[in-house]
Amino acid sequence: MMMGLAAAIALGILAMSWLVGGHKGGVRKLSPYESGMPVLDAAHKRISIKFFLVAMIFILFDVEAAFLFPWAVIFREFKLFAYVEMIVFLFLLGLGYVYLWKKGALEWDR
Repeated sequence: MMMGLAAAIALGILAMSWLVGGHKGGVRKLSPYESGMPVLDAAHKRISIKFFLVAMIFILFDVEAAFLFPWAVIFREFKLFAYVEMIVFLFLLGLGYVYLWKKGALEWDR
């Protein structure tokens, strides 16, 4: 009985949207848009790999920031051990930054 009621409500909503919204087709109504602006370029144009590289670098170093918060919470419990571990972690992270900088991955205009 519950499945029948759910199906009836779903079909009723679809029928009402078809009746109220009108079923006139057309190129303008069916064309995709974003923020009310008409589409200016082709949807399948090539995007520079630099965009994806910067996105992956952002995610990588954003995860690093997520490790800093729990460390700050437990720092007083582990004292010197936690401090040394975080120094090693930040040193390796810094090496990653230096490597990316030397390779030119952080320069957007290249």
